[in-house]
Parts: sequence; C-alpha cells; structure tokens
Amino acid sequence: MSSISDNRVNISNDNPSIVFDKSRCDECGICKNICKFNVGVYGYSDDDYPCINCGSCTIMCPHKCLSERDETDKLRNYLHSGKIVVFQIAPAVRVSLGEEFGFKPGTNVEGKIVTALKMIGGKYIFDTTFGADLTVMEEANELVDRIKKGIKGPMFTSCCPSWVKFLEMFYPEYISNLSTCKSPISMQGSIIKNYFSKINNIDKEDIISIAITPCTAKKAEILKFNDIDLVITTRELAKYLKEEKIDLKQLKDSSFNSLMSKGSGGGVIFGTSGGVMESTIREVYHILYKRRPTKRLLNFKDVRGLSNVKEASITINGVILKLAIINGTGDARKVIEEIKTGKVYYDFIEVMACEGGCIAGGGQPRVYTITNNIKLKRMNGLYKSDKRMKIRNASNNPNIVNVYDEFLDKPLSDISKKYLHTNYINRKEE
Repeated sequence: MSSISDNRVNISNDNPSIVFDKSRCDECGICKNICKFNVGVYGYSDDDYPCINCGSCTIMCPHKCLSERDETDKLRNYLHSGKIVVFQIAPAVRVSLGEEFGFKPGTNVEGKIVTALKMIGGKYIFDTTFGADLTVMEEANELVDRIKKGIKGPMFTSCCPSWVKFLEMFYPEYISNLSTCKSPISMQGSIIKNYFSKINNIDKEDIISIAITPCTAKKAEILKFNDIDLVITTRELAKYLKEEKIDLKQLKDSSFNSLMSKGSGGGVIFGTSGGVMESTIREVYHILYKRRPTKRLLNFKDVRGLSNVKEASITINGVILKLAIINGTGDARKVIEEIKTGKVYYDFIEVMACEGGCIAGGGQPRVYTITNNIKLKRMNGLYKSDKRMKIRNASNNPNIVNVYDEFLDKPLSDISKKYLHTNYINRKEE
C-alpha cells in the first residue's frame, strides 16, 4: 500500500484505475478538495484508501502525480497476439481525442479514430452508442415497469460505475433503486462475445475485446465481468497513437463495421450530463404512446447543461414523471439526504460522478484545463451529432431491433437479464 497522508487522496498500490507518483507530489491538497467536495468521498469513510475510481483527481492534479493506470503495453501485446481485436469507442471520446492532435475542443473525430484503430490492428471497430441504445431499451422498460407496478421511490441510472460504487459504499439501502442495467460498454462487450462471435462463427476465446473510454472507472468495472479484456482511456489512446507516429490530422475518415455500426442520436448524447435521462425519456414516451418522441423530447433542454442538480417534470400519457439530473457524486450525497428526509421526491434520477458527464471523465485529455467552456464545447459536439442523425431514439434503430429479434427476444426477457443486467453488493459490509 502507498503511504498515508492527510493532505491528499490516498491511492492504494492495487487500485485498478489510478496510480500515484509520490516523487511528483507537493501535497498541495487540490486532489483532496476535489474528492471531498465534488466527489463526496474523502472524509466520509473509515477506509484508508476510499476510492470510487472516477479519476477526478487525475484531471485536476497540477503535477500529474495522479494518473490512470497505463495499460498501453498490454494494448500493444494484444494487438500482436494474433487474435481478433475488436474495439468499441465510447461517445465522449470522439469529441475530445482530437484535442491531443490540435483539433478544437468539441470537434467530432470519430471517423479518424476508426481509421487509426484499423491502422494499429483492429479487425472490427464498433460504436458504443449501440450499447447505449441497448441500455435505453432495458432501462426505459424498467422504469415503465416500476410505474405500472406503482413502485414508489426513485429509480437511479446505473451506467456510471463510479456512481454505482459510491452508492454501494455509502447508501447501500438504495441498491434496490438502482437500475440493474449494465453500462453500455459492458452490454456491448457481452453482445460481442456472446452474439457477434456466434453469427460470425468465431470462437469467443479468439476475440480480444477492447473499449476506448473517457473513464478511468471502467478499468475497475470490467473486473466484474468477463466480456471486455481491456479498457484504454482517451489519454492512453492518444499516447499510443503518438508512439506509433499516427497523427489524426493526417487521416481520412472511415466507417464503423456493420451490425453494431451506429446507435441512435440518443446513444450519442450518453456522453453528456443529462444525456442518459433525455435518451431514456424519449424511449419511455415511445413505449407509453407507441409513437416517436415529440420535438420537445428531441431537444429536452430542461435536462441539459452544467448545473449541479437539474430538475424537470414531464407528463407522458397521463403519467407525471419528476426527474433529476445530478452532476457529481458530491451533489448526489446532498440529494439522497434530502430524499431520506422526504424534502424532495423524484421518479427517475440520472447520476454522473464527473461534472459534465463522460465528456469530463477522468481519462480525458489534459491538453487544456477542463473549464466549463471546454465541457460545453464537448457537450455541444455530441448534441450536434444527435441533431444531424435520422434515428434519434433506440427502438427505431434497426440494428437494435435485429439483435432483439435474433438473440435477446425482448427487453427484460430472461436472456436479456442474463446478458445485459447485473446485481450489486453492500460495500459497507466488506
């Protein structure tokens, strides 16, 4: 274990997401304050090494003594293993990786990322927005099921592994309120190993599944499942491409491979705070009304932006839903305490550990200080992509329809629950 200090966050040597270089640290206390006030972890646990793996400390550390666990050597070994390497790219990566190569913040470089991943040895390149659409299909039906059964109390989103760990650590009494959906990368990883492999006559043991994410916590998340072999952050990918002398600015665009080539516009905005909420409510509307979302829900401004806690209320087919979007687990702590005392009530709550959502994830570039202006540019890059897309909600995505018809049956079916859902643990009792 690393040494204990009262002036900084304490990172254990076996932390799967984050590493600490003591030689660089002057114990300025910035990481401690971020973890205490923004993340809501430091000072709230008896554990000497409390960590939800979010990586907020790595973004803010001025001396870069805190960083993601670098696994680019493992990436290189996998690419030279002779096995079939399958990449998936999370939504937020496309509007941030370009910063490492001189593009303006918010520039969507997804086509160039696909080209780069093929150049380094990726056989199949998929878009995690497909996994986001799967999440929406399952999560929206979970919410509708709760409504029809008259279950009171909020349903919390579950796509952010740091938030899930936070709740398991500090509020395990609310585990039953968590959606049982795996995160989009884990859903997609499961489909790659258990469906894609079969229809392509590939032994799943011959597949190396790699997720490119903005998130350090995904490195810890995949240890729970067996479907993703490696998580590489945006920063790690930039480092690897530079080592391979690949400059995104010199590349032409390429397209994702078919089957899981593209999610809906709703899948794209998963990378922003409020995006999971907006996309899920679009699908709830579709389920309850049996028709496509209204223009308002395709531009649901009430749930967008950088406010710490955003609230909205919407009526769908006579059902009134009170919504909250929480920007940071520090504010999740405040809201949960208000829920416990009955001060507030919500039906559906989105929580992201990183303020701004995945676009400000712990594995994102540090080329610029991640100010609100940078966050908004990245967010707007995703909203522009959503607005340009013909398919903007999950159930209208033909690839999603096909995977249910051919493999999953329907949302919340036994086979969907087997491959797309999970359970949680009480970490207070560990």
